[in-house]
Amino acid sequence: MRFRGKLIDIACIQHFTRVVTTVSKIIKGCVLRITPSAMYFILSEKVINGGIQIWCELPQGHFFDEYAMEGVSPEANEIYLELAPENLVKALKTAQIAKWVKIKLTKKHTPCITVEVDLPTLGSHSRVVVHDIPVSVVPRRLWEEYQEPVMPHYDVSIMMPQIKVLRSVVDKMKNLSNVLSLSANQQGELRVSVENDMVSVSTHFEDLLNPASSRDDMGQNSNQCEPDEYFEVKIDIRKFAQFLAGQQVSPSRVICNIVDNRIVHFYLVNDDVSLQYFMPVMVS
Repeated sequence: MRFRGKLIDIACIQHFTRVVTTVSKIIKGCVLRITPSAMYFILSEKVINGGIQIWCELPQGHFFDEYAMEGVSPEANEIYLELAPENLVKALKTAQIAKWVKIKLTKKHTPCITVEVDLPTLGSHSRVVVHDIPVSVVPRRLWEEYQEPVMPHYDVSIMMPQIKVLRSVVDKMKNLSNVLSLSANQQGELRVSVENDMVSVSTHFEDLLNPASSRDDMGQNSNQCEPDEYFEVKIDIRKFAQFLAGQQVSPSRVICNIVDNRIVHFYLVNDDVSLQYFMPVMVS
């Protein structure tokens, strides 16, 4: 297995750092999947059993000026590595004014992702900082666990308001309860609310966009629900606040899908990054 990538454009280096930082603020450990066309940061837990799933895709052509890899074999031309994204963030922090950044798969005492950063100097000599990040190679027999999650048919899909505004609301609500109620309908209305023994607080957002329903697309809209009917789920407010606080990728849009009152799916996308986040609901 071999991998080597080089980032030269400072805007790409900084954007790549923001993406990895976003992932690191949501999860502690993940799998880095490397293919000829893209890199992926993946966490695959059983959502139904209370875990979360993350699928973050970075097309290599949008970030890397040089990119070369060889997978396990010509038939399985991919690489799967376990790593702590926080360690990669620490290495990239030194790269915000770098001339270039190289990311390689190396073998030291253990397999490593090696990050080389060429920093500017006043003289003619180069100043290269090297970070070795230990990783574990995922055996091929386990690759199936890290395939892109299948999106179930959802009951309602709605475009979220600005992350900054929603984060401000949720940060205040998390002092009142550990549980957040998230409700939406097909008329562009979103409601977030909390309650305890003393108070009930609710914030309403209107005139949001509703992407086409997957049930409609598949001809399986068996519920025949009214457009103003709300679908509601209860989620862990602190996990949701952590998700909102970690966003540094400046998504052009964020879509929320409520799936059969048991899973909430958030889809963040901009021109060169897509991130899917599956969060389980809390059982009443």
